[in-house]
Amino acid sequence: MTIAVLGATGTVGSRVTTEAGARGHRVLALSRKPAGEGPGVVPAAVDAGDPRALREALAGSAAHGTAPDAVVVAVRTFPADREFLVGVTRTVLDVSARRGTRVLVVGGAGALRSPGDRDRLVADDPAYVPAEHRAVAAAGVAQLRTCRAHAGADWVYLSPPALLGPGERTGRYRRGTDTLLTGADGRSWISAEDLAVAVVDELETPGPERHVTVVHRAAEPA
Repeated sequence: MTIAVLGATGTVGSRVTTEAGARGHRVLALSRKPAGEGPGVVPAAVDAGDPRALREALAGSAAHGTAPDAVVVAVRTFPADREFLVGVTRTVLDVSARRGTRVLVVGGAGALRSPGDRDRLVADDPAYVPAEHRAVAAAGVAQLRTCRAHAGADWVYLSPPALLGPGERTGRYRRGTDTLLTGADGRSWISAEDLAVAVVDELETPGPERHVTVVHRAAEPA
């Protein structure tokens, strides 16, 4: 496949770029300051906040010249900018709906249901989201609602677990749907490297669900 990764220099986007390239896919690494290297990786400068430039890049009319088969949206803003996140997501969905391109949005854990209370979102559960992070979690919820409200686009929203950061690529994870998962050790976490594995797995073998999540899975005892 040709996979466009929007936010290709970020924590998740850079690892998705590496993982997809290592599996033999052609990767359009889209970011404001283009970067990325490896087999099949084509860096391209795209300002995600410029709808026209983003549309041109995803349609294949920018300098790289090839329209993608799938788009990974891996953009985040700190502090939270809900309007930006929703606008970028809507633009990608608009273009992809017209072209029949699959979209995978790497969203936030806040959009998941709390494992202790399925009537409560993680974004509203202080056990997982402290007050200072609530705006970021709420932006992720708005992003998922933007996907659900879009008619015609082929999308999947992947929520990471509660904790995500750089680490080891083990290739092991457990997949779920719309409820926060915890591992055997009681923690809800995954490395950015293993999240990238899950992203590319989902693009290669799409599941039927629109909202999915993953969590680290420990190695089986010898």
